[in-house]
Amino acid sequence: MTTSGRALEIVPARQGKATHVKAGEAITIINTHGTQVVDTWCFMKDNLAEFMSMEHQRSVTQSVFPAIGIPLYSNRRRPLLTLEQDTSPGRHDTMLAACDIYRYQMLGCKDYHDNCTDNLASAMTEIGLTAPETPSPLNLWMNIPFTLDGATDFCPPLSKPGDYVCLRAHHDVVVVMSTCPQDMVPINGEQMIVREVHYYVE
Repeated sequence: MTTSGRALEIVPARQGKATHVKAGEAITIINTHGTQVVDTWCFMKDNLAEFMSMEHQRSVTQSVFPAIGIPLYSNRRRPLLTLEQDTSPGRHDTMLAACDIYRYQMLGCKDYHDNCTDNLASAMTEIGLTAPETPSPLNLWMNIPFTLDGATDFCPPLSKPGDYVCLRAHHDVVVVMSTCPQDMVPINGEQMIVREVHYYVE
């Protein structure tokens, strides 16, 4: 698949993919079908113990939503990426942990279920690295509305096919993406179908 002459890489449905992004380069992640949530992590290449941290992000920016032009901060409160472009309505989740086998057990799943925690680990292994932990991800396009009394809900994404985000790196980093395998609540659309997404680095 190509777009504007660029060859696109794929993150297959229900799987994860890790890629190196050099300082000054940008990664563009495309919601190909418009309904897919992508759990996204970023680690410093030379020190994987420093990573994009949603709790630090909320503290520094005083917002639960990433915004165009605002850096995404690490657990050492340093900018790792900056959101340069976002063609979607901008509803991305910074509150929820990555799904794991225990999440699906709570939802009644009796057998093994693909999950973003395992996808992170396998994607890092594929490029010869090991994540020191599973940080809470930036859940691209995940629509988790909340009320003034703190109640939350799981709703379909507000994005449309082809919407994308562009994230520019401040340092040499490793970006990991997981096409969230959640098919038991409608975060990946009302039909709860998990689909592939595409990306490129330049």
